[in-house]
Amino acid sequence: MLGIEFRHLAALETIVETGSFAAAARRLGYTQPAISQQIAMLERVTELQLLERPGGRRPVTATEAGERLLRHATRATAAMRAAAADLHALAEGDAGTLRVATFQSVGVRLIPPVMRLYVQRWPAIEVRLVEADYGDLAELLVRGELDLAFVADPLETEIERIDVLTDPYVLLAPAGSELAEVGKSVTIREIARLPLIAYRSSGGGEAHLLRKGIEPRVVFRSDDSGIVQGLVGAGVGYALVPG
Repeated sequence: MLGIEFRHLAALETIVETGSFAAAARRLGYTQPAISQQIAMLERVTELQLLERPGGRRPVTATEAGERLLRHATRATAAMRAAAADLHALAEGDAGTLRVATFQSVGVRLIPPVMRLYVQRWPAIEVRLVEADYGDLAELLVRGELDLAFVADPLETEIERIDVLTDPYVLLAPAGSELAEVGKSVTIREIARLPLIAYRSSGGGEAHLLRKGIEPRVVFRSDDSGIVQGLVGAGVGYALVPG
């Protein structure tokens, strides 16, 4: 496997994406025979057929072995693109683009004042805020499609993490409810008996309950903080949210 080069993996990836050797050759700037030689090299090294070649106008597809190698190839080529982006940023110095992903509450409370300071300090750098599903952030970082992301839970990947702040969870209660009137701390067992408005991802406060062996009674889910607060205000339920 040490004889495999990134151009071989890129050829495999592009053939599967385009469905043809000719289209892959055009995209990568090779001749079609050169693309064929690269795939032949891969199949010789792996001793497996990686592509189904049906002939005619039918698209070329990956075999099971090809799909497995492709999963590694996609990460490898993405890592090289990320390396190229890092080197380009180093060569450019203070110019370039910083791609940042965040989630709603951080985007509303933390990003604006930080952005003001950042733009003052590095005016030549374009900051691009990226909207992405929370569960995809780690993969986007690994693939080099993001430069940094704000997350609320630790990521089990080889990503450098810097703790920015600790944000305690609080229980939102409808005004006029008994809990709101008493104004005392609530135990997790008391919370487990309440109808909860929860986020779609079962992280944060809900994950803490689950780790304690307590199954929360969720009556509605939304990732929009305004909706969560509005439903609590309407008396539909309670919510565990970051302070």
